[in-house]
Amino acid sequence: MEQLAEIFRTIINIGATALLPIIIFILGLIFRMKIGEAIKSGLTVGIGFMGLSLVVNLLTSSLKPAVDYYSKLGSGYTITDIGWPAIGAASWVAPFAGLAILLGILINIVLVRTGLTKTMNVDIWNYMHFLIPGALAYVLFNNFWIGLVVTVLMSIAALFIGDKLAKKWEDYFGLEGTTCTTIIYTAWVIPFSWLVNKLIDIIPGLNKIDFSLKDANKHLGIFGDSSIIGTIVGLLLAVLTHQGLANTVNMAIGIASVMVLMPKMVSVLMEGISPVGKAARTTMSKQLGEKADLHIGMDIALGLGDPTTETATVITIPLVILCALFLPNIKLFPVGLLMSIIYISVAGSLVTKGNLFRTVLIGTIFCAITLYLEAWVAPGATQMIKAGGVKVSSLSSDLTLSEPWNLLIYWLRTVF
Repeated sequence: MEQLAEIFRTIINIGATALLPIIIFILGLIFRMKIGEAIKSGLTVGIGFMGLSLVVNLLTSSLKPAVDYYSKLGSGYTITDIGWPAIGAASWVAPFAGLAILLGILINIVLVRTGLTKTMNVDIWNYMHFLIPGALAYVLFNNFWIGLVVTVLMSIAALFIGDKLAKKWEDYFGLEGTTCTTIIYTAWVIPFSWLVNKLIDIIPGLNKIDFSLKDANKHLGIFGDSSIIGTIVGLLLAVLTHQGLANTVNMAIGIASVMVLMPKMVSVLMEGISPVGKAARTTMSKQLGEKADLHIGMDIALGLGDPTTETATVITIPLVILCALFLPNIKLFPVGLLMSIIYISVAGSLVTKGNLFRTVLIGTIFCAITLYLEAWVAPGATQMIKAGGVKVSSLSSDLTLSEPWNLLIYWLRTVF
């Protein structure tokens, strides 16, 4: 069992950039594409994802001076916000990790072939989002089978949720033939965003605010252009955080570059996925009938091409930092959480259909609540983290441990 886990751990540690081309190539062959076309699709997807990673890193580095400025304003936090990479690594402590992934893939294939689901999950490197609750259950209850069942059920749930999400995902982002299977967002952040959005609908005044970057582009002329908006946002953020000339220029140009480059990288990625999607639908139609349709389950990062997402991210980050500084009884500074705000903004943009005001408000509320949830689950999270071999000197937690199912697992352990 440990050898199987090690094989999958090695494969996944290759990283999405290297793993995606291989998966897309194999899918292309399965769906009867020519070898040359399958190779081209795989490489194009890999190039697009590499571009996305570089642009996300550019955004992070552009915002770093502002984040550093705000982080120096507070002290006294007793819990470390460790970030998802460490949590993902710790989840591999589970002895069933390799078996769970193998079962998840096989069950996915069976469900697709029988027409019970239309989502083919290729987001293999994000299986950690299924493993984390499984590993938490395994560590807290010291039970192999509970951990395995939790992990496999999470992987199955992601498929059916992907089916439900597919149409809205395709319609808003224009990503035909795809859906999202990153379950922390599809089963937690998106439903939360939907709920807050509904609450905003019934609040007089707030429900009338409808500001989208598409409208800005129509009415503001050159000032509605994404590069200009990015530059202005970067300049304002630099001024608010008292940056020097060099950092001000770098932040302005960096954020403007992200606004322009992110959609282009998503476009490259889709250039590779589209032929595979078409081949998949053709093959499945022959086997399951003309109404058969197949959605390729992808990482939430596929939605980063939306301009509202980047703008909402750079506005939400300082607001979340201020929440950590001024809300009562906050026990951790949101270091790891800040890295996830760009993906949280994807969920808000999708639900609000590009309403920038609502996206920022939803993201801020979600993160503020998460600060408390992370702190509550920290004892159980720390136990799992230490069991996974990650060295921490104090209580630690992460956004991924504040999901409802992880909270339920931790609560059940405290009760029983």
